[in-house]
Amino acid sequence: MDNQSNLEAQIDALLNVEKQMRLAGDVAGTRKAACDILQLCFEAKAWKTLNDQIVVLSKRRGQLKQAVTAMVQQAMGYIDQTPDLDTRIELIQTLNSVSAGKIYVEIERARLIKTLAKIKEEQGLIDEAAELMQEIAVETFGAMAKTEKIAFILEQVRLCLDRKDYVRAQILSRKISPRVFDIDPSKEKKKPKEGDAIVEEAPANIPSLPELKRIYYELMIRYYKHHNDYLEICRCYKAIYDIPSVKEDPEQWTPILRKICWYLALAPHDPMQSSLLNSTLEDKNLFEIPKFKSLLKQLVTMEVVLWTSLWNEFEGEFENEKSLVGGSLGDKAAEDLKQRVIEHNILVISKYYSRITLKRLADLLCLSIKETEKHLSDMVVSKALVAKVDRPMGVVCFQAVKDSNDILNSWSMNLEKLLDLVEKSCHQIHKETMVHKAALKA
Repeated sequence: MDNQSNLEAQIDALLNVEKQMRLAGDVAGTRKAACDILQLCFEAKAWKTLNDQIVVLSKRRGQLKQAVTAMVQQAMGYIDQTPDLDTRIELIQTLNSVSAGKIYVEIERARLIKTLAKIKEEQGLIDEAAELMQEIAVETFGAMAKTEKIAFILEQVRLCLDRKDYVRAQILSRKISPRVFDIDPSKEKKKPKEGDAIVEEAPANIPSLPELKRIYYELMIRYYKHHNDYLEICRCYKAIYDIPSVKEDPEQWTPILRKICWYLALAPHDPMQSSLLNSTLEDKNLFEIPKFKSLLKQLVTMEVVLWTSLWNEFEGEFENEKSLVGGSLGDKAAEDLKQRVIEHNILVISKYYSRITLKRLADLLCLSIKETEKHLSDMVVSKALVAKVDRPMGVVCFQAVKDSNDILNSWSMNLEKLLDLVEKSCHQIHKETMVHKAALKA
């Protein structure tokens, strides 16, 4: 009881000092008096009194911004030293309410919310944690370090993915431009010009830019896996693969390069997939995993691939992915791989044949006529291929029907080529004639 009354007396004395300093406009004195009050409460372990004093001091008439900032920063240092979880949550909520709506303590409020969200997540309240994090729009904070902003947004994205809110996860992820990870920090301006906002240093626990890049792309892989967007997953793994620390360590890049090869094989054929496939084949590291070089080689070679022999060769590797970085390739990945092989075979056949019977096409694809027709129709609908099926005749025509303008244009082009050839031939004949005449005169 004596200790309590003694503490109250000391606080009252300091409150009078704080009032005098505040009315006199003494920033340093007000700040010191406010911080001393909090320190007294902390040393006495009077957590309730501490919370009350934070609220009282922040609401005093004409309270100085510097004093509020100093109080919030000092009280944040006490969070880890609270005796139990309830006291910790109460202190965080008090500081959060004090800093709400005050721009000069917006960074401190963001850090408080992040701490509170982590506590909620540990309690299994993922939805509450995600809702808390979404209250803060750190991209508008001018004084916050770039790495801390990115780390905060990535935490928002992760919580949205954990609660399976994929739409909001995508919206939040778009706040980060992938180009930000390629900026060299050493080349950025170090001395701020006069009038520029002062950017705070990021806390020690914030990852570096290359580490954030990896976290970002790992989260995007989780997002794209939900939609089975194989090409985008492959591009994410390619970005992780290009991180210098990953590329220097064979233990890190080997499983990632395997994933790149698998997802290239699983991605539908289009110009982007073709470009990535050819650039990956040129990678020297692919010689270290020859089986996967063989897989990609089969997909770029204009030859029919037998699904049964391909699956027999790669089934073991396919199952091994479950124990490697990134986990399994998905529930329907094996079906999709078969689908890609069939599509590849149809494209190869369309290059060699202008017309083919449906029965012969089905034999080449090792499918029934009904399945062949379905796959062919799907590719025509997705505009991956131009083909027409004459069902009564049982014939597939791979040639596109040209209209009259196209035919006339092709004739015109052919005539131009022919005239060019005739002109070049005339020049060559004339040249040879002149050479022979000169030789005869000599």
